[in-house]
Amino acid sequence: MTDLLLLAAGVTVSLAASWLLVSRLERLGERAGFSEAWLGLVAALAADAPEITSAVTALVRGQASVGAGVVIGSNVFNLAALLGLAAVVAGQIAFDRRVVLLAGIPGIWIALACLLTVAALVTPAAGLALTAAVLGPYAAALGMNRARLERTPLPGGWVRWLVAAVHEEEAELAEAIRPRRGTWRDALAAAAALIAVVGASTVMEVAAAAAGRRYAVADIVTGGLVLAVVTSLPNAVTAVYLARRGRGAAVLSTALNSNAINVLAGLLVPASLAGLGARSGLSALVAAWYAGLTVLALALAWRYRGVGRPAGAVIIAGYLAFVIALVSSVALGGVGLLTAILPAVAVAAPGVLLLAGPAAGATDGRWHRASLLPGWSVGRLWRLSLILCAVVAGCDAASGPRLILIGVLIVGPCCALLTGRWVPTATAGGVALALGGLLGVPDQIFATAIHYTSLAAIAVVGAATTASAAVLQGRAR
Repeated sequence: MTDLLLLAAGVTVSLAASWLLVSRLERLGERAGFSEAWLGLVAALAADAPEITSAVTALVRGQASVGAGVVIGSNVFNLAALLGLAAVVAGQIAFDRRVVLLAGIPGIWIALACLLTVAALVTPAAGLALTAAVLGPYAAALGMNRARLERTPLPGGWVRWLVAAVHEEEAELAEAIRPRRGTWRDALAAAAALIAVVGASTVMEVAAAAAGRRYAVADIVTGGLVLAVVTSLPNAVTAVYLARRGRGAAVLSTALNSNAINVLAGLLVPASLAGLGARSGLSALVAAWYAGLTVLALALAWRYRGVGRPAGAVIIAGYLAFVIALVSSVALGGVGLLTAILPAVAVAAPGVLLLAGPAAGATDGRWHRASLLPGWSVGRLWRLSLILCAVVAGCDAASGPRLILIGVLIVGPCCALLTGRWVPTATAGGVALALGGLLGVPDQIFATAIHYTSLAAIAVVGAATTASAAVLQGRAR
């Protein structure tokens, strides 16, 4: 009973102090001249303080399952609560596709880097480098004003796109975050709040772990479900509030930036210093569901230019399926790496298929244009190319190391070449390359010479078919 009382007290103090920390850091950021987008990052960092502190405490104490579970479980819950629940309550969360790409591409990249790290396919230091390689430029772009963005060494079309995407996100964050300029009193309050968050979160993690042992609850459940949910509640309340006010870009930015900061500060940095322990199939399961649900949620957001009640219900259902999968796996005594990853791949697959066709509201008819194959449209051939990649990947994963079919994935970009369009061809090549990387795990050749050779072959074919499609498209004009 004492453990549960300490847990409740830790949760109460930690969440209250994090709210104070958010408001004071926003004021200090305003005084420092931060852009609205950077203020959003600062707010996300402060709001994530409870789960980050709990995760770091667990990792330092050698409880890798609890630490990884808190961070990654919080990210899965964030997708369900900040996007799914907010959409169900508000009825519709709308955002421009530029915002989806601006925040979504780093979000998917970081989720995959997290999965590779937790699955012990790369070291924590390598995972940290992969994350920093994308999160660094993303944060830098958010901090630039319009004049500096326009001076970036990018082609004119990309500069205009980046300026519009950042402006869209900042415009809504400016409405959601309106701090006054901070003073030295705010700095003292922020320092006191930070100390309170660290102390209370440490007590919360220790009490939760002790209660879990007392009641025979697995560490991954304690971290991935119990601590993950209670530490993410402030973000969920904020997202519902913003969604009801029609601040879709702010909701999406809050969800994805919070997840990115969780992975970076709560998992990869401390794991690079203290280690992540032995590979755990249960931890990999949580990370895989995080990656799979991220792909699905962003595909829904892209396809329908937002998240409505049906899409929100799908995301929530995905989280419930994750809870069932985790609890069932614990009851069975654990799972292997392949068994942990495949269900999440099945969750992500519908998201990929949602992207493989004309977007909702499309009126330009590009997907319905005739391809080089008589009787086939561009959209139909593109879908076929992705389906062929999925079939090859499924057969390869099912056969394991007995039959390695990674090289056969070139059928995807070769089929897409018949569209006569370079974008579908390049996309099919990218999907084939990504699947080839993942298939190194069931084939038991990950990061070996054979694996690298197979991936190089896919990359060469993908580049050649894309270049050929670009030539064909140019001649057709």
